[in-house]
Amino acid sequence: MAPTRPLSPHLGIYRWQLTMTLSILHRATGIALAVGTILVVAALLALAAGPDPYAKVRAFCASPFGLFLLFGWTWSLCFHLCNGIRHLGWDAGWGFEIPRAYLTGWIVVIASLLLTIAIWTCVAMRGGAL
Repeated sequence: MAPTRPLSPHLGIYRWQLTMTLSILHRATGIALAVGTILVVAALLALAAGPDPYAKVRAFCASPFGLFLLFGWTWSLCFHLCNGIRHLGWDAGWGFEIPRAYLTGWIVVIASLLLTIAIWTCVAMRGGAL
């Protein structure tokens, strides 16, 4: 007979929390930034290759799907930056208290959304040119 051992905790046991969500999002946005860099490299290579290849990349970026990718990449960058600053506070030993962890978490969410809106407002005011 096998000894009875306690099961490791898993997502089915834990109540979903803001800190858990932000941790998962931080990892996901890091991956999104790495994958999104492919588009940046493609744009730079197309720019170096001449006006025709660059026009194709620019047309892709101006398409609804391209704009969706760019918007998501922009938000990923803003979120990852804001949450990275939050992590720097944690590295310094600040912000581990539960109320402060939740407060800074919400600040990260709101700041990342505001930064994304500010960036896209500037792009729109410029005429949306890449």
